[in-house]
This record gives sequence, structure tokens and C-alpha cells, in this order.
Amino acid sequence: QVQLVESGGGSVQSGGSLRLSCAASTHTYSRMGWFRQAPGKEREGVAAIDTDGPTVYAGFVMGRFTIARDGAKNILYLQMNSLKPEDTAMYYCAAARAAYGGGLNRDAYNYWGQGTQVTVSS
Repeated sequence: QVQLVESGGGSVQSGGSLRLSCAASTHTYSRMGWFRQAPGKEREGVAAIDTDGPTVYAGFVMGRFTIARDGAKNILYLQMNSLKPEDTAMYYCAAARAAYGGGLNRDAYNYWGQGTQVTVSS
């Protein structure tokens, strides 16, 4: 069983930055990703990275967010710059045993963390 623990959320002003981290208990996964869910909205994919390197980003974060992983430490990161109020959401880390389907498709993931809140004020 893979356990995922997110950290790094918080409150920032518009234009600010945050770095989210996700510590995985093992590295038996082929893909990891970040998703977010705002109140009253569906959970949506933000970014994903395969263990062999390819990444994918949602259009609304392209150029502002960067996903990266430290394979040796089993930690996934999401560097978020130029944050906007519309980025306010609970952010979740996810892991998939197999890298098939779209990286931003939540149904492709097997394991989820509990989430970390990101709040961006204008």
C-alpha cells in the first residue's frame, strides 16, 4: 500500500509562490501527479510526471507551475509561481501503478494523499 503525504500548502497573496511536497512511502509507481479541487468544483489534473521523465501540465498552469520528483527520496514537488486567486483549492498528490491513459485523468490513479490547502488572496 502506497502512502502519500502532502505538505507545503498555505496562504499567499496574488503573484506569490509556494512549493508543495508529497512524500511517498514507496516508489512502486509509474506516474505521479498533482490534482486540485476547489469548493463546488470537480477535482482536476494540474500536472503529472512519469518515472522515466515525461511531464504534462494543464493549460491553466502552463509556464507558472513546475512538477519535479526526487527519485532517491521518493518525493514529488510542485513549484507554483505567479499564483492567482483562482488557484485557490485543496491540492492532492496521486500515484499510479501503471502509466497509461492521460496523466491528468484522475481515474488513471490508484493512490491519493489527504491534500494540502492553497489559498491565494487578491
